[in-house]
Amino acid sequence: MARKKAIPDDVREQVIARIDAFNKAHVRPDKPSPMSRLMRVMEMQAPKASALPTGTYVPRFKGSFLYLDRIGFGGRPSEICRLRWTGSMEAWEFAIYRHSRNFYDADEWMFPGTEEVDGTVEGAMRAGLKAYPD
Repeated sequence: MARKKAIPDDVREQVIARIDAFNKAHVRPDKPSPMSRLMRVMEMQAPKASALPTGTYVPRFKGSFLYLDRIGFGGRPSEICRLRWTGSMEAWEFAIYRHSRNFYDADEWMFPGTEEVDGTVEGAMRAGLKAYPD
């Protein structure tokens, strides 16, 4: 007997659609960043890990969690935050990734962007943009 997924397939599809819409609205592949010259030099030295533009959110699902990573310099994904499915698309539980300690912290609320956390996937992505700007 197949195990029931913690996050149903229809919810996963909605999440992916919301992330795609957010990426289309917020990621500007044609807009050079202040670090673009340095990045071009670095990319010549190392192969690019992803063809996605810098700033693109990429979802990962595991159990009842949605992990939101974002493509960073050099095309490598970086952890931003984790959301826990509560049964509602408007009430995800949020945890920011603390790079200084290498873990997701649900109790940390002293970071730029906390005001954006509203229980939605979009709110988490907006908070991530402020907490970890490109």
